[in-house]
Amino acid sequence: MNKLKGKRYWQREIKYLAGIVGGSLLVAIGYAWFLMPYNMAPGGVGGLSQVINYYFRIPNGISMILLNIPLFVISFIFIGKSFGAKSILGMLISSVFTDLVNIHNLNRFGLMALQPYTHVFQGRTVYSYLGPEDLLLSVLAGSVILGLGLGIIFKSRGSTGGTDIPVALIKQKSGLSIGSGYYIVESGIIILVAILLKDPKILIWGYISLFITTKITDLASEGLPYIKGVYVISPRVDEIKEEIYSELERGVTFFQARGGYEKKEIEVLFCVLNRSQVPQLTDIVKDLDPDAFMIVTDVYDVLGYGFRSRKLNLSG
Repeated sequence: MNKLKGKRYWQREIKYLAGIVGGSLLVAIGYAWFLMPYNMAPGGVGGLSQVINYYFRIPNGISMILLNIPLFVISFIFIGKSFGAKSILGMLISSVFTDLVNIHNLNRFGLMALQPYTHVFQGRTVYSYLGPEDLLLSVLAGSVILGLGLGIIFKSRGSTGGTDIPVALIKQKSGLSIGSGYYIVESGIIILVAILLKDPKILIWGYISLFITTKITDLASEGLPYIKGVYVISPRVDEIKEEIYSELERGVTFFQARGGYEKKEIEVLFCVLNRSQVPQLTDIVKDLDPDAFMIVTDVYDVLGYGFRSRKLNLSG
């Protein structure tokens, strides 16, 4: 039995490692081929590395590592061991890949021709998969690829460090939500990069890239909200419950509530089910009580019989 558990453990760890490597490669491609040549990285250490590269010509990947080192030290001192080995691994691999797979280096390795991807942008030579005339397309493609890579890394229990650390610190010290912390940190970085690079347009491009990247990251790490939670308010919830049991084979939960207008005690039926079953439940409710009040909401994680958990854990 212990051998079987050990085998499963190593199979899972190998799968996670492959996910971190694959996700890091996508992150690097999104950065090096599409975003960083035009200084369009959506905040984070990737955005700050553009400034270091612009002024000191230090490669972006090396800059990302140098910026992450003090952030991880701060994390261990003020937050504790909230970022595990996979987070450090994800940070290192994605940073190394960012320099390794840029078009200029791939040309040195004989893997990519340089001439078709050499462009002049704002008076300097850049190496990008798309030219300046396709700047919007470059930002869109880079942000999607970056978000997809980050999502795969998160799903593999990893992280790329970066702004995760100051956000965690802000949450701990101020009580702000994680979402608010991210927007504060990323907005500050985008504004700082725009000022230091003396290009106000970076504000616009940075926020566009940030929005797309975060949405694709959520989609890749959590998937579509294929589980729905349904609330039903009706005097016939007992009959509705029986139909759910027989037709949908799903369990239900009752909540005691009070109507806001008449102050009457009511029962609220709650049911979690697959997205494809919602139309069936709607028919059941409307057939039994056309005046029933029904609320359908997205559910991203369910732990229990009949459902597979999608919760992420970055501490491994």
